[in-house]
Amino acid sequence: MSEKPVYLTREGRAQLEAELEELLTVGRKQVQERIHQARDLGDISESGEYEDAKNQQAFVEGRILEIKNLLRKAQLIDEENGDNREVRLGSSVTVRYEDGDEETYTIVGSAEANPRAGKISNESPIGAALIGKRARQKISVQTPSGTMKLTIVRIR
Repeated sequence: MSEKPVYLTREGRAQLEAELEELLTVGRKQVQERIHQARDLGDISESGEYEDAKNQQAFVEGRILEIKNLLRKAQLIDEENGDNREVRLGSSVTVRYEDGDEETYTIVGSAEANPRAGKISNESPIGAALIGKRARQKISVQTPSGTMKLTIVRIR
């Protein structure tokens, strides 16, 4: 069974690497200190602080494994060497909705998606519909909130 690649921009990869480094050096140490302090308080069988520290430890260790797995499967999105005639991973796309509103999205992999920051996944309904399209094309997108019609204004 082949593993699905994780598409990342250089910026996204750097952010994950920085988060991993922070968790490995600072995060683990802080959790271990909390666990040690909770043990020093006495009976850990009824200690909420100890339980909370153990839960935080599980979260930190889980996130470390998750990031390592993402980085192992990472494929960098080549943002510089693309042709801007067609939407692809790494493209910044300005679209105009039927009501005249315009929005600019950067198409990224699902691990890096952040719609509030204008980064949408290539697997999201809008992202998937935009891939392979050209400027001035009109498309209809089926989303959870209904069908949206939009026109591609510009691709960078």
